Amino acid sequence: MARFIGLDIGTSAVKAVLVDEAQAVLAEAAEPLATERPRPLWSEQHPDAWWRAVATVLDRLAALAPLAEVAAIGLSGQMHGAVLLGADLKPLRPAILWNDGRAFAEAAALNADHPGLAAIVGVPAMAGFTAPKLAWLARHEPPVRAGLKVALSPKDYLRLVLTGELATDLSDAAGTWWLDEARRDWCDAALAACGLDRSFMPRLVEGTVATGSVRAELGRRWGLPPGVIVAAGAGDTAAGAIGVGVVAEGTAVASLGTSANLLAATACYRPDPGRLVHAFCHALPGRWFQMAAMLNGASCLSWAASLVGADVATLVAEAEAAYAGPGDLVFLPYLAGERTPHDDPHARGAFFGLTAASDRRALVQAVLEGVAFTFADAVDCIAATGTPLGEIAAVGGGARSDLWMRILASVVDRPILRHRGGDKGPAFGAARLARLALTGEAPEAVCAAPPILDRMEPEPGLAAAYRPRLARFRRLYAAVREEFRPL
Repeated sequence: MARFIGLDIGTSAVKAVLVDEAQAVLAEAAEPLATERPRPLWSEQHPDAWWRAVATVLDRLAALAPLAEVAAIGLSGQMHGAVLLGADLKPLRPAILWNDGRAFAEAAALNADHPGLAAIVGVPAMAGFTAPKLAWLARHEPPVRAGLKVALSPKDYLRLVLTGELATDLSDAAGTWWLDEARRDWCDAALAACGLDRSFMPRLVEGTVATGSVRAELGRRWGLPPGVIVAAGAGDTAAGAIGVGVVAEGTAVASLGTSANLLAATACYRPDPGRLVHAFCHALPGRWFQMAAMLNGASCLSWAASLVGADVATLVAEAEAAYAGPGDLVFLPYLAGERTPHDDPHARGAFFGLTAASDRRALVQAVLEGVAFTFADAVDCIAATGTPLGEIAAVGGGARSDLWMRILASVVDRPILRHRGGDKGPAFGAARLARLALTGEAPEAVCAAPPILDRMEPEPGLAAAYRPRLARFRRLYAAVREEFRPL
């Protein structure tokens, strides 16, 4: 029986899963990653750190289960990162990540100088996208820009190391701001706006296409058979959606990983730049999605845990035991700025309403509620485009919390579903793409929704109680927005 590996290069960790033909997860492994923030608004990781982590998780996977029957590997990874390679195809500097806000002026300039491009590339330029980062490099690091040979997304650097191939899939390319989303091809006008052309880009393929084979010496290290193919894969958002079967019009998924997003699959390209909804190619041929992208998800809970010196599980258990309905403390969760609906890299976190009685349980509940409120903004943005939103699947580490899902269902006033294997996230979706690259099966046959573990219905009383608090949350951001800007 063939087996498949899914690799996900996340922001906080690299994860790997081994999946069989019945789509059962046989083994999994993870290795944490650190993020460097050398200056305000900066967020960087070195590509070599990703490769070391990938090697480690594959070592662990091989120790847990023999890999001799693996036939294909699928890749997933954090989107929007700028991996800048020179003529020797080695990194010229650390990668600039999705949550890096340094290129805010360049993003504004791209939008002002090229107002028609947003409808072609899916969304107005924002600081975290790849394109503004290249414009920033030209101004602030001209030697790096002059030495640039090719710009890759994070997962595609791992493909290069694994196979020697330069390629990317359409869902990851969609997040660069250089892709003509309707035509599923590079946009020459967007590239030219950044002083680039197609020679700086990897080849484009659908996520279900094989892009090469694992190098023989690496295969021997992990006990892989000769000729294991590496699928094009997907950006982590698309891969997570594929993992829970969000591939057809009318299906949607909320992801609560380091960042957060709400993705709705669409059967056609449906842009709405004015609402800052991202309209991107899906990783399956002939499919697209709309997405509200939020920069702060479960990372807010990790931050709160480090603040009070306790572990996340303990804090969530305390909050759940004490929960008696909406709290009066409001948390703005914009620790790394925000995209949808604000496009504000300067936005920051804030607690409002602290008293001498505020304890850590109240702080944690406010964090859970604040992130849930950003999903209410996301639902409103996507629904306003005319895309129907019914029940929503939930994935990511944050989806493990019963309390968080209960709050989320009532805040967005829609049922929240958790699926078996949903906690495996983009790595499981990448394994599905690996299988499709090998077998050529119809995507519907492989990418069905896994069995439902549970369903959180919105509670009418809670939903009513949260409405005025959501309104306060929105007023609070509007009131202090200008105060977030540097003095």
